[in-house]
Amino acid sequence: MSRLGLEETLLGGQSFSWTAISESSWKGVIGKSIVELRLTENKLQWRTRKKSPWSEKKLRYYLWLDPSFTEAVDSLPWRSDPVLASCMKKLPGLRILRQPMDEVLFVFLLSSVKSIPQIKEMKELVSEKYGEPLELGLWSFPGWEKLAQISESELRAMKMGYRAKYVQGVAGQLANKPSLLSDIVKQPYEEARATLLNLPGVGPKIADCCLLFGAARTEAFPIDTWISKTLEMRYSLSGWSNQQQAHFAIKHYGKHAGLAQQFLFSAERLGLHAKS
Repeated sequence: MSRLGLEETLLGGQSFSWTAISESSWKGVIGKSIVELRLTENKLQWRTRKKSPWSEKKLRYYLWLDPSFTEAVDSLPWRSDPVLASCMKKLPGLRILRQPMDEVLFVFLLSSVKSIPQIKEMKELVSEKYGEPLELGLWSFPGWEKLAQISESELRAMKMGYRAKYVQGVAGQLANKPSLLSDIVKQPYEEARATLLNLPGVGPKIADCCLLFGAARTEAFPIDTWISKTLEMRYSLSGWSNQQQAHFAIKHYGKHAGLAQQFLFSAERLGLHAKS
């Protein structure tokens, strides 16, 4: 695992719960647990708090530190795809985080036309005001039951803008059916995606982000401006619709297309294609 690969996994737009505390160490909140990670000589060290500890087994799952990751990497078409191969070489150890679906849905509802720092700021404003205090400067995600009690105007005051009505709308639906998100995680991909698309403010990209980062559905291939640009410039798919690009991706990258997406997204975001 490389420092850049781990840093991009934690800070590159999958999660908005991690903060760098040095060049090779990070602190994050998972549920109500605080976890610190440190990379030393390519070895990952970690620690948690006695109050609400996070187990090694759960951390391994969260970071995708099991043999299935190697199998997923091996299944990608990097042997015949020089673009993907280059991205993977420059970002060794980049993974898909396996996060709680409730929090993933919330942050990606906020993601439209917003940068990573802006999304993180909105999430932290909500957590600080309505979540559980964990330690100085860190709070838990308050959960959808609590969000359902917050007015749209209060949400707008936390820099959400028009996204506040989507958060309130989703909160209302989840209040009426609390099992909805856990049901989605168990559903087949197409059914889960269709269910998410019925929620206020959820389009194809947000639905696929939720399934990829919140349900470990690595067949999901979110298409945002970075990915669309990559497919147009690196794969000559200029003029293709997002639906056509998604169809290409599933056929080309296979059952772990979402992992390929993350390599492509991060390489484009970091400007690595232009570097030797």
